[in-house]
Amino acid sequence: MGQTIRFGVSLDSDLLEKFDALCEERCYQTRSEAIRDLIRGTLVQKEWEDLNKEMVGTLTLVFDHHHSDLAQKMTEIQHSSLDVIHSSLHIHLDHHNCMEVLILRGPGQDIKATAERLISTKGVKHGKLTLATTGQDLK
Repeated sequence: MGQTIRFGVSLDSDLLEKFDALCEERCYQTRSEAIRDLIRGTLVQKEWEDLNKEMVGTLTLVFDHHHSDLAQKMTEIQHSSLDVIHSSLHIHLDHHNCMEVLILRGPGQDIKATAERLISTKGVKHGKLTLATTGQDLK
């Protein structure tokens, strides 16, 4: 880990007031911690620009398991993506709806392609890929 360096930031008073409210809402002890998280979040987004790099993410899917052949189609897609799908969690939300959360790891392009195939499968009501990082380049 590098040396800690102090620096100043100039902000409009209204913007600072909103930032302080956000810090309080999210339980940050200091502005510095909030700023560090904002910077890390931006760096993680930047990492995703290189789709050849190894990445991690979660894919959340909500679907009606009664939809014709949906379970079979989703299983086939997942089996064809065993190199990037490392874990899955399936829960029953009610009599018709299920949620699946997949943990993905591999080249960014493969993760995105797998997520897009699953999200676009007919019968999936909602899908969201949440991008993360392996953390190797973050301090």
